[in-house]
Amino acid sequence: MAFPYMEAVVGFMIFVYIFETYLDLRQRAALKLPTLPKPLMGVISQEKFEKARAYSLDKSHFHFVHELVTILMDSAILYFGILPWFWKRSGDFLAHFGLSAENEIFHTFAFLAGVMFWSQITDLPFSLYSTFVIEARHGFNKQTIWLFFRDMIKGIVLAIVIGPPIVAAIIVIVQKGGPYLAIYLWAFMLVLSLVMMTVYPVLIAPLFNKFTPLPDGELRVKIENLSSSLKFPLKKLFVIDGSTRSSHSNAYMYGFFKNKRIVLYDTLIQQCKKDEEVVAVIAHELGHWKLNHTVYSFIAVQILTFLQFGGYTLVRNSKDLFQSFGFDTQPVLIGLILFQHTVIPLQHLVNFVLNLVSRAFEFQADAFAKKLGYGSALRAGLVKLQEENLSAMNTDPWYSAYHYSHPPLVERLAAIDEPDKKAD
Repeated sequence: MAFPYMEAVVGFMIFVYIFETYLDLRQRAALKLPTLPKPLMGVISQEKFEKARAYSLDKSHFHFVHELVTILMDSAILYFGILPWFWKRSGDFLAHFGLSAENEIFHTFAFLAGVMFWSQITDLPFSLYSTFVIEARHGFNKQTIWLFFRDMIKGIVLAIVIGPPIVAAIIVIVQKGGPYLAIYLWAFMLVLSLVMMTVYPVLIAPLFNKFTPLPDGELRVKIENLSSSLKFPLKKLFVIDGSTRSSHSNAYMYGFFKNKRIVLYDTLIQQCKKDEEVVAVIAHELGHWKLNHTVYSFIAVQILTFLQFGGYTLVRNSKDLFQSFGFDTQPVLIGLILFQHTVIPLQHLVNFVLNLVSRAFEFQADAFAKKLGYGSALRAGLVKLQEENLSAMNTDPWYSAYHYSHPPLVERLAAIDEPDKKAD
């Protein structure tokens, strides 16, 4: 008797939904607490706390609705055989244009076009509500409806331009890969990721945001001096106009070898009133670089990618897997989709472990910034960013352990303060 892959996948999806809903309920209870955590009393104003709590509860309610609709749609698509039905209809669509459904690459393009259209239609109401109701209600949304749809159209065009060559290459590799398929797929994805890491910030990101050099002044001098002291090969220092879309803030760096760049959101500079607080945030980011966190993360991703492709090669010719989901053929893309569904349990475990590692890296980067003498400024900067972004002040330990890639503010401040207490 064939293994019931489809029933097992749908069953586990529902189990994960129930488990995560339980965690959401625990977090919602924490969000409803009327007082600040003791370590934040006197640090964050009651007014900011009330605003942050209202924002978090609004997002929590929206999340409940969105996740319920998502699990119902995803389960129905798998259980009622909509996926194989849609694959067949995409083949019929090709026939109307005189193209053969036997051409797997064209068939896959037609299938993905339909999936993209469906995703845009089903996601649009949630995106609009999140942006123009929740984010606007709490003062974060800065973009117009025109800018929203312009960004969406740009994203679709980019997907149409970039997606087909990548998909076609993957199909050809799987068809011709033979016993070394996993190695070929991994090598292709490695090269693709390196190319995209190079191309995205230079060619794609500027299509959505304006990048301008950070003006000469004290802030620029301090960041350049910090970079120089750590032998960080800073080539360019940009400010991005994040305020045209949202008042949330961020900072990041990118580039290979001797060509590093740092990008500051204009909202970060606005929210951190003192230059020292911005520099402290950059010191934290440079800590990730100096401690090789980006290298370790990249290696971990490559290992996981290779193992994933290795697992795919073991099941890609399994007729039982395809038949369980209603397919009488074994298309490459469908095989990858079905494999992703069958390893959902492992993916959740891996994500949990990666979050643990990520939180450890954050503590290490904070400690690095503190050793450079930015402890007080980093503390003030983290508090200011928590306030201005209306981040959750009270967090459930189970929820944060499962979902958060960054430690809650209370834990980060305690870690920053701990050396001082020991020194006393």
